[in-house]
Amino acid sequence: MKQKYALVTGASRGIGKAIAVKLASDLHYNILLNYNSNDAAALETKVLIKAEGVHCELLKFDVSNLDQTKEILEGWEQNNPEALLEVIVNNAGITRDGLFLWMKPEDWNVVINTSLNGFYHVTQPLLKNMLTRRYGRIINIVSLSGLKGNAGQVNYSAAKGALVAATKALAQEIGKRKITVNAVAPGFIASDMTAEFDEKELKKHIPLNRFGEAEEVAELVVFLASQKASYITGEVININGGLYS
Repeated sequence: MKQKYALVTGASRGIGKAIAVKLASDLHYNILLNYNSNDAAALETKVLIKAEGVHCELLKFDVSNLDQTKEILEGWEQNNPEALLEVIVNNAGITRDGLFLWMKPEDWNVVINTSLNGFYHVTQPLLKNMLTRRYGRIINIVSLSGLKGNAGQVNYSAAKGALVAATKALAQEIGKRKITVNAVAPGFIASDMTAEFDEKELKKHIPLNRFGEAEEVAELVVFLASQKASYITGEVININGGLYS
């Protein structure tokens, strides 16, 4: 029997980690766990995934680097010709917040390159095999910032907003091959990325009166990755406790 895999980018910590573990536990996917720098965190996550009785392979590369990403992914495919990569979760993303007036080019470029170009670098070379096999799930982690905008995050909002549009367009291109493409847009989720936020103040604007948990985002992603979501494509699903504007 061919081994089925799911690739999750930026998966050593936070939302990506929760998604990778949940894909292993609920859908029994073997996991390709991408990360950029934190070896210790990646190894810890690998242990949790393997405890679910599946295989986990660490793929260390920077999704913003086209050549590096292509080399690693093509190398894995060549070394695993019998593997079926059925799910791609584009989760990798970073923030470099600041007012647009003072934003440095490097802060603009690194955010765009990671969230938006990273989606292209990872997904485009893997798509051919999905099309050939006529099955796949592509799930892009976007953000409330990419839908409503957020002051101090023009770069992040631009990257995630573009990824929303790319999600909808790609869904129309490849739907006939039974490949779905959807986006998940978290609001404020308890993680390293929100650790410095004023949670007490921000909760006042959230109807559910709390930050979300990474595991709750993972539940939604796993649903979209499952057979149960086979008629859902081109959608952006919010998970934000009711926070819209």
